[in-house]
Amino acid sequence: MASIMYYDVIQKPLVTEKSMDGMGLKKYTFLVHPEANKTQIKEAVEKMFEGAKVAKVNTINMDGKSKRRGLVIGKTAKTKKAIVQLTEDSKDIEIFAGL
Repeated sequence: MASIMYYDVIQKPLVTEKSMDGMGLKKYTFLVHPEANKTQIKEAVEKMFEGAKVAKVNTINMDGKSKRRGLVIGKTAKTKKAIVQLTEDSKDIEIFAGL
């Protein structure tokens, strides 16, 4: 596969109760490209959001759920979730400001 560009790494922010609680601690949760590594995620966040400095990145690979439609059994797509911890002196990410 071709190399992943920084704008392809982050797919969308995850907005859940648990992720909203982490925003007070400068932890932001994103759905990311399944083949992206921690270094690529860090670079993508720092390039896409001005003033954001990443302290650490935690990633979680989530398998697809089993779904059934009649007798046919299938699986949904695999996803990857990243929890990004910003440094104390970095700016907040504006996507989450109005939530």
